[in-house]
Amino acid sequence: MTRIGRLFEKLAKEKRCGMIAYLTAGDPTPEATPKLAAALERGGADLIELGVPFSDPIADGPVIQLAGERALRAGTTLAKVLLIAKKIRETSEIPLLLFTYLNPVLRYGFERLAHNAKAAGIDGCLLTDASVEEAAEYVKVMRKAELDTVFLAAPTSTERRLKLVAEYSSGFVYLVSRTGITGEQQALSGAALPLIERMRKHTNLPLAVGFGISKPEHVAALAPYAEAVVVGSAIVRQIEKDPEGLEEFVRGLAGVHAH
Repeated sequence: MTRIGRLFEKLAKEKRCGMIAYLTAGDPTPEATPKLAAALERGGADLIELGVPFSDPIADGPVIQLAGERALRAGTTLAKVLLIAKKIRETSEIPLLLFTYLNPVLRYGFERLAHNAKAAGIDGCLLTDASVEEAAEYVKVMRKAELDTVFLAAPTSTERRLKLVAEYSSGFVYLVSRTGITGEQQALSGAALPLIERMRKHTNLPLAVGFGISKPEHVAALAPYAEAVVVGSAIVRQIEKDPEGLEEFVRGLAGVHAH
C-alpha cells in the first residue's frame, strides 16, 4: 500500500474528510516549491498534488495556466519536478501525487517515469488528459512499480466510463465537480453530489472532489459526502499573491474539513 492508501485508511479511522492541495511545481521557481509544500503540510494539507507545468494545459483555467507559464520560464521540466519531490521527501512523509499531462510522460517514457518517480518518493500519478479507454498499458507499468494511478471522472462521464475509471484507479478517484476548466467558483456545483452517488455504485475506493473549491463553505458542504476535497486554483492564486500567507490560508480551509 502506498502513502496514499495509508492516508485514506487513517482518514476513515479519524472520520474526517482529507484536504488535497495542488501546487504547480516550479512556480515561482523550482527552489521555492519544497518550502511551499512544507507550508501546505503545516497548514493541514493531507496530500500534495505536484503539477508538472505544460505548455498546452487544456483543462486548466487562467490561474493555473499562468502559474505553468511562470514555472516553464523558470526552467521546470518533468525531470526537475522529480528532483523537487525528492527534496520534499528529505523532510516529509506527506503523500505525493504527480499531476501531469500525457505529452510530457510520453516523451519521458512510461517505464522510466515509473522507476524514477518511485525512486523520488512519488506515490502515484494522475494524467489529466489520458483517455481511460487506452490506459491499460500505462496502468500496468505504474502498478508494477507500486505506484497508484488516479483517474478523473466528470459529471458528463458515461456509466461505462465510470466503470473503467473504477477499474483502473487505485488510491482514490478524482471527481471533477463540474464540466469546464479549473478555477475558483462562488458557489459549489450542483453536479458534485449526483456524481459522487453514481461513482459509489462502481467502486469502494475513496472519492476526492475537485475543480472550483476555494472557500471554507465549499469544503464544509462536501465533507460529509466525499473522502477528500481538492483545492488547486485558490492555493496557486495565494502563492502568486502572498506566499508568506499560504500556511494560514490553508489552515482556514482545512479547519472546516472534519466530518
